[in-house]
Amino acid sequence: MRITVLLGGVSAEREVSLSSGLRIAVALREKGHEVICFDPADGVLTRETERALLAAGVGSAPPSLDVLAGLSLPSLEPTLGTTPEITEADCVFLALHGGQGEDGTVQALLDLVGVPYTGSGHLASALAMDKHLTKVVLRAAGVATADWMMAPAHGAMDADEVGRYLDWPVVVKPSKQGSTVGLSIVRAPGDLAAAVAEAFKYDDEVMVERFVPGQELTVGILGDDVLPTIEIVPVKELYDYECKYTPGMAKEFVAELSPELESTLADQARKAFVALKLGGYARIDFRLDPQGQPWCLEANTLPGMTPTSLIPQAAAAAGVLFPDLCERIVQLALTNRDRRRH
Repeated sequence: MRITVLLGGVSAEREVSLSSGLRIAVALREKGHEVICFDPADGVLTRETERALLAAGVGSAPPSLDVLAGLSLPSLEPTLGTTPEITEADCVFLALHGGQGEDGTVQALLDLVGVPYTGSGHLASALAMDKHLTKVVLRAAGVATADWMMAPAHGAMDADEVGRYLDWPVVVKPSKQGSTVGLSIVRAPGDLAAAVAEAFKYDDEVMVERFVPGQELTVGILGDDVLPTIEIVPVKELYDYECKYTPGMAKEFVAELSPELESTLADQARKAFVALKLGGYARIDFRLDPQGQPWCLEANTLPGMTPTSLIPQAAAAAGVLFPDLCERIVQLALTNRDRRRH
C-alpha cells in the first residue's frame, strides 16, 4: 500500500509531529508499505533527512515563534491537495499536531480530493481542537469537566471575577493549542494578566479554567477498544512540554485503579469520543481529584506517537506493538472512508 505520512507543518508542535511521523514511517515500512514522508512546510523528505531528524528527536522546548514564522506556508494552499504525494496515496497518515494539521483544515482538503486519512473527520477535528466548544459538548453529553471562563480579546480580565467564579489557582491556556504550549498555572490574582498575555501569543482565544488537583490520567481509544488507563507523574507540578518530550522528566505507567473507577473512566472516554464525533483513534485526558471524581480536560484527535507518547504506551500495555498499532490505525482509516461513502 502507498502511504504518505504528513508531518512537520508550522505549528508550535512541529518537532513533536516530525518525531511522531518518522517513527510511524519506520513502523509502516516494517509492515511492508511504501511510505513517503511529506512536510507541508518543506516538501518530501529524503531518507537522509529522515534519519537526521529522527536522531535529533524532540527538544525540551517548542520552536520559537520567530522560527515558526520563518517557515513557508504551503499547507495553506489548495494545491497541497493536487500534489502526487497526496493524490496517488492509498492512505494519508496524519502525524501533524496542532495548527492546520489538527484543526480540520487538512482533513477538509483531503475530503475534497477523496483521499482516505487517519483520525477524525474535519468537523470533529475542528470541534475537539477548540477547548471551549469541547467543554460545552462534553457537559451536554454528561462528561464532567471543570468550570472555565474565556478571556476577553481586548481589555484586561477581571481577576476578582475569576476568583469568585473559579477560585485560585487557575489554569490559563490557549484555547486551540496542544502540548501545553503557552499554558501556565496562576495562583494569585496579580499574576493573571501576564499569563493571559503569554497564552495570547499562541492563539486568538484564551481559556481560564479551574485547577483540578490530583492524578493525571489519560484514556486511549482505538476503534471500538478502550486502551488501559495510563497515569502520568511528572517531575514538575505541571506536565508541560519539557516533561512530555524529555526522557526521564515524567513517569508513565498503567494506572492502578479500582474496577469501578476504571469502568467510569472508560465510560466517560467513550461518551466524549462519541459526543465529539471522533473517529479512528484518540486520547482523552483526565484529572482525578482527591475525592475520586474524574474531570475531563480535553480530547486529542491526533495523539503523539513519539518515544515518550502515551497512546503507544497504552497500546503496548494492551499487547499491541507499535508497528501493529500503526497498521491498525491505517485499517481504521480505510474502514471509516468506506462508512462515509455509504
